[in-house]
Amino acid sequence: MAPVVPRSGDAIFANVERVNAELFTLTYGAIVRQLLTDLEEVDEVNKQLDQMGYNIGIRLIDEFLAKSNVSRCVDFKETAEVIGKVGLKMFLGITATVTNWDVEGTTCSLILEDNPLVDFVELPDTCQGLYYCNILSGVVRGALEMVSMKTEVTWLRDMLRGDDAFELQLKLLKQVPEEYPYKDDE
Repeated sequence: MAPVVPRSGDAIFANVERVNAELFTLTYGAIVRQLLTDLEEVDEVNKQLDQMGYNIGIRLIDEFLAKSNVSRCVDFKETAEVIGKVGLKMFLGITATVTNWDVEGTTCSLILEDNPLVDFVELPDTCQGLYYCNILSGVVRGALEMVSMKTEVTWLRDMLRGDDAFELQLKLLKQVPEEYPYKDDE
């Protein structure tokens, strides 16, 4: 039997069932708009989007691992590369460049080459503190937590706020050792 080879993001994206991109973008926009109406405070909306993303990420990692045939990453650097090249491609059809590593190899940036969530979006002056795509930071944080990496994921640059790119910073806080629920020899 031949060994299982990890699949590229392009190969997975080609075989994944997709929803219309415009429908996806507009539906996400409606969710953000409703949160702004319900919560009224931009900071609360940012927290809620992050929490929604976290809840998605802790479930999405199972599908990613099942469909991508990616084996266990050896370190945080490899994990970030897999997120940027395979994970984002698989679920959003985009890739990210992994850059700006610190000396310890615990902090990096993902610079998104495109962002389908922001098509048709302009933020009004009343929403200048809003991180419109904060759901993505929550997804990444939740997925990494499920593979034993406690992280902090924040937006450094956002084109909706006048920056020249979309840049997420990933900071590894702690590598959590895996604990098994029971021992076979007892």
